[in-house]
Order: sequence, then C-alpha cells, then structure tokens
Amino acid sequence: MKAITILGSTGSIGRNVLEVISQFPEKFKVVGLTSNRRVDILIEQIRKFKPQFVAIGERKEAEYLKKTFPSLKIEAGEEGIEKVAGQKADLVVVSIVGMAGLKPTLSAIRTGNDIALANKEILVAGGEVFMQEIKRAGIKLFPLDSEHCAIFQILERFSPKALKKVIITASGGPFYNLSREELATITSKDALKHPVWKMGRKITIDSATLMNKGFEVITAHWLFGIDWNRIEVVIHPEAIVHAMVEMIDGTSLAFISPPDMKLPIQFILTYPERVPSPCSLAISEFNKLSFFPPDEKKFPALRLSREAGEKGGTYPATLNASNEVAVEAFLEGKIGFHSIWEICDEVLSRHQPCLNPGWKEILSADSWAREVTRKIVENYAKVFSPT
Repeated sequence: MKAITILGSTGSIGRNVLEVISQFPEKFKVVGLTSNRRVDILIEQIRKFKPQFVAIGERKEAEYLKKTFPSLKIEAGEEGIEKVAGQKADLVVVSIVGMAGLKPTLSAIRTGNDIALANKEILVAGGEVFMQEIKRAGIKLFPLDSEHCAIFQILERFSPKALKKVIITASGGPFYNLSREELATITSKDALKHPVWKMGRKITIDSATLMNKGFEVITAHWLFGIDWNRIEVVIHPEAIVHAMVEMIDGTSLAFISPPDMKLPIQFILTYPERVPSPCSLAISEFNKLSFFPPDEKKFPALRLSREAGEKGGTYPATLNASNEVAVEAFLEGKIGFHSIWEICDEVLSRHQPCLNPGWKEILSADSWAREVTRKIVENYAKVFSPT
C-alpha cells in the first residue's frame, strides 16, 4: 500500500484526493492530514481514514481535536503542520494554497518524500531554488494541476529534443466576453461562479483574472525546463483539451479529458500504473472545439506574469505575494475586480529585485510586497464604491 500524506486535506483538492483514495482502499493508506482551521471536516476525515499524524493551524481547534481523539497525537500551528509534512510517506500531496505551503513542502522534501504539487505559488515565487531542492533531495516531483499533469503525460513519451512548444489552454473564466466597462462592475459573488471548474476561492478568482494561467506559464517553465518563448496560452472555452504539445516535425499532440480534478489526481496517485476510473468523456457531444489567443490588454495578468518570470530574481515572488493580498481584498469587497491587476502592476514597478535569490531573499520580497500591497489597497478602498 502507498502511504499518503495530504497537506491541506480540507480544501477542494484535498477532499478530491481523499475521494479518489476512498475508491482504492487496497492501494492507499492515509498516514498524515493537515488543515489550517476547518476542524469539522478534518474530524470526519480522521474518523474515516484513521491517519497516524494530524495537524491543524488553529491552536484552539487543536485542543478540541485532542479531546475528540485522545489517543491521537495532534500537532498545532505552522510548526505542527511542518512536523506532519516531515513524517516519512511514499507521497506527500501539497494542496495548501499560497506561500503558506512553502515551509511544510520543504519539510517534506528534506525528509525524502516524493511530492505531488497542487500549489503553483511556491514554484512561481521560487522556481529555481525549489527545483534545486528537489534535485538535491533526489526525489520525484509530480504536477497535480490538470494542465501540467497533461503536459507531463505527453512529454514523458518523447525526447525533449523533439519538442517545439507547449500550448496551455484556458477556459477564459466567467468574464472573458465582457467589455472593460463591464469588468469594472464585477463583484466577488460573480467571480466565484466559474463556468467549468469547482475550486477554492482564491484559485477561482485567479482563474477569472487569468492570473492563474500566467502562473501556469511560470510553473511550466520550471517543471519542464521549457524556454519562455516556447510556452503559449490559448483560450479554449470547452475546457476538454488541457494542453497541447507541438513537435518539431509539425505534429501536435492534444491531451483531452473531462474537466474533473479527480482524473489527474488518480493518475498521479497510481503512477506509473493506470487503473479504471468512473470518469468518461462523450466526445460526440462536442460539435466544435474552439481556440483563440487571449486578450492581454483586457486581461493583463498574462503579461504581468510572463514579464515577471522572464525578469526572474524576486520579481515573481513579488507578483505572487501582491496578487494574494489583492485577491483577498477583492473577496472582502475592498477593491474592484480590475484593481487586482492595477495593484500588482504598481507593486512590481516599485520593486527593487534581488536577481540571484535564495529562500531568505524570496521570503523578504514576499513580505515586502504584502506590506506595500496592503497600503495600496487601503488607498483604493477609500475611493472604491461597490456596485
């Protein structure tokens, strides 16, 4: 049986992972679970999967868990989550959102655990340093994001020399056909209604702004060692082609599957084996598949991401941190939808980068960007009038 630890088990990805695991009880054993605060869901998971190690970020909730499960050792706080992440497992699934996932992931890597990464922000902020950690530990890194998992499955069959470029698809989110004037009136309630995927709040907003797709470009660069000019993004509203790879001989290979996160999760959990899945795609239901270039003037997140990635250093960490704070401000009703891009752009313009950073410099840039972004948000909030 494969021993699995899930960091962020109560979130959207974590719950999907456990749903897949529950379909194959003879193949997997859950050894560790962590959550930041959703103690009610975590209690249900503990009762069903009986892990050896559990951690919760909120210390008050940890005390409640200890009373509920007196024979189970419960860890608390950020250091508790890091401790559970560092326990030996065959695979650690990282589904903690944002830079909060960095230290637990490093703890898992340095223990020698293979990693299934559903967190883009870590690779965005510190891709080069992160990949050095993976290489130094001699472990396997599996991309759990649907687009990167699709690229992984295509590329593992071919020599890198045969590759011309990678094409990452985007559904376009719920607002792609709106005008700039209409985008200015978007509320968080509107933005949380993604037309295809059911995801957590932060990634749903990132998908609506296309920042998520920009981050996928940066992530693909580090995961697969692909030059920036060989990574393309196209809008594909049907959302069944998750990625394409164009080969040097003119052949293009497309990865097609239903838009269901349980498919890439099952593939990674059972890798290199393939096992039956209840998911299926009725291709005959699609009378067309459309692809068109993104409008980067209307959705500048792609440009901001690519520019930050190409500049390198601490620019990507700065963009990531600023975006996290701006998205949270939008969800709280403090700023408008389009202000997310404007604020990120302003923070990047103020940044004095370190071009060869280690984790210390990356975390320093992250901290600086959050502080500056909060101040800018305060100014925006003074004049913002929700519609």
